Amino acid sequence: MILRFLSTSGVRVVLAAAQLLLAGGAFADEKTMPPLSGGVPMIEEIRMLEAGVAAPDFAIKDTDGKLFDFGEEKGKAPSLLVFWSIFCEPCRIEMPIVQRLHEKHRDALTVLAIALDGEPLKDSIVGFVKQEGYTFRVLIDELDEKETFKVTDSFGVGGTPTIFLVEKGGKISLAKVGRVKEEDLEKAVRSLLKK
Repeated sequence: MILRFLSTSGVRVVLAAAQLLLAGGAFADEKTMPPLSGGVPMIEEIRMLEAGVAAPDFAIKDTDGKLFDFGEEKGKAPSLLVFWSIFCEPCRIEMPIVQRLHEKHRDALTVLAIALDGEPLKDSIVGFVKQEGYTFRVLIDELDEKETFKVTDSFGVGGTPTIFLVEKGGKISLAKVGRVKEEDLEKAVRSLLKK
């Protein structure tokens, strides 16, 4: 039932994750996804956006039902975008890092966690965020008329967690699939904030 709300690429990601879990392939010490052709992770026709390109504008609702317009906000401050799922164990491990960055750089960095689980799982997303005490803004991706995710597919996200650091004004400065060490992400954020 959940799969009917996912885009084709989203279904592939969920199925691949399920296969890994069933095979015992998902561990807490999981390595980052190795880059594929051209150094960019890909799932068939989806190509992840790279550093140096403009981040696409989008407008989706947060967990409170309020519309968030990235096109309007990206000119105000640099952003950290985290694409995640409540079913993604590496995401659950990485989210406390995201919270610490949010607390540390609250006045200079906009932190957005974009849930790929969709509106049907909104209550579960809200419950998880509340249980863990996350205070950054959580957005819920949604399907468009072509049944593709409005945000996830426009960024070319092929796995979770995926992180994008976006400069004030909208240029991507970092695009990374898989877990990131806290010190590496902190270093990238500090570099971004100096620009």
